[in-house]
Amino acid sequence: MHTTLLSRAVLLALALACLGGCAQSPRVDQQFGSSVRLALAQQTLNPQARNNRSPVNGLDAQAAKSVYDNYQRSYATPEQQQNNFTIGVGK
Repeated sequence: MHTTLLSRAVLLALALACLGGCAQSPRVDQQFGSSVRLALAQQTLNPQARNNRSPVNGLDAQAAKSVYDNYQRSYATPEQQQNNFTIGVGK
């Protein structure tokens, strides 16, 4: 009975020690994700662009349709590539 009481006390002490390690939040946790947020902010040209609801100046409808159709055709029939790789064996 004495050994079970001692073993329970040791297990309780180990459990409390393990939980004590979780109580302290290191500096890494406080800054977790800050580098990603900084990189995203540096790549954003105009952070207030989402508030501008005016249409974007760009391609007219015919040019946009032509670009889209060309894009779709590029996946429907891929260009044939010639295999010009030869090994110079013999003459």
